[in-house]
Amino acid sequence: MNVNGFDFEGLFDVELAIRSLPFVLEGLPMTILISVVGMGIGLVLGLFLALGRGSNMRGLRWPARLYISFMRGTPMLVFLFILYFGLPVVGMKLNAISAAILGFGLNSAAYIAEINRSSLSSVDQGQWEAARSLGLSYGTTLRSIILPQAVRIAVPPLTNVFMDVVKATSLAAVITVPELFQKTQIVAGREFDAMTMYILVALIYWPICILIGYIQERLESHYSKYV
Repeated sequence: MNVNGFDFEGLFDVELAIRSLPFVLEGLPMTILISVVGMGIGLVLGLFLALGRGSNMRGLRWPARLYISFMRGTPMLVFLFILYFGLPVVGMKLNAISAAILGFGLNSAAYIAEINRSSLSSVDQGQWEAARSLGLSYGTTLRSIILPQAVRIAVPPLTNVFMDVVKATSLAAVITVPELFQKTQIVAGREFDAMTMYILVALIYWPICILIGYIQERLESHYSKYV
């Protein structure tokens, strides 16, 4: 279709997109694997970093602050290169998938830590004082009283982090991880039609993020029942 001299068929080849879709979708499980496992690592590490960041002990607080500052202040692509190409220099070799999972986990942990810290600090201090007056330990107070309240506050920003991780997995293509974008690049190079393939992969990422947004709404609805 040509409108005012603009060739829409040259912008997006529907036939090529349909023909290439099964091959591109072969990278979807890898994208999901990296996103979910990387986010899982980030959630666990992010909680400990948040607790360290808010600790009164300098030996915990300053290392946590330094880690968060470094991870938030360096590009994810550079960090992937350090893990995949740099570590072998010092005798530590990771395969591409392991480097991607570890990279996204360690990087997302810094952002998750700040979300957790702000969510934990938003819980009224009276909750801590009441727990102490009842003789509850720090661990019990945190697990049974503080965290359930903090989770409700943290759900929306944590969902945004997960969306960012899903989309950022496309960077793993540069270290040869066979995820969605890497599969897209293969077809784009073979068919000499990068625009069609890039639009196609964008249309794949979009519904994934819509699904994540729907899960966020369900979680918010679930936790709002306890307010």
